[in-house]
Amino acid sequence: QVQLVESGGGLVQPGGSLKLSCAASGSIFNIKAMGWYRQAPGKERELVAVEGIGGPTNYASSVKGRFAIYRENAKNTLYLQMNNLKPEDTAVYRCNALSPVGTSWGRGTQVTVSS
Repeated sequence: QVQLVESGGGLVQPGGSLKLSCAASGSIFNIKAMGWYRQAPGKERELVAVEGIGGPTNYASSVKGRFAIYRENAKNTLYLQMNNLKPEDTAVYRCNALSPVGTSWGRGTQVTVSS
């Protein structure tokens, strides 16, 4: 129903910034909430940030004050602006969309924070 494609990952030094994009297509009008998740090697997937459509945003404590989630509706795109990146932010980042028929996932984009 909803297709999601992430981009914008890469290698960045600690303290640097990256901006991730998630382009949505398909039944986008059914989306009720969207978010970003990440999974690092040896760790479970965790919620990074989520935004209900027309509702509030929530952030993981570890990224609060450093990351920002927002949408550009005209482009059907969800963004994650990541500032002051730390090595522990290294992970595969995936975007997610919730609709009445289920949850959709992108395939992910790699973020590596290293000197």
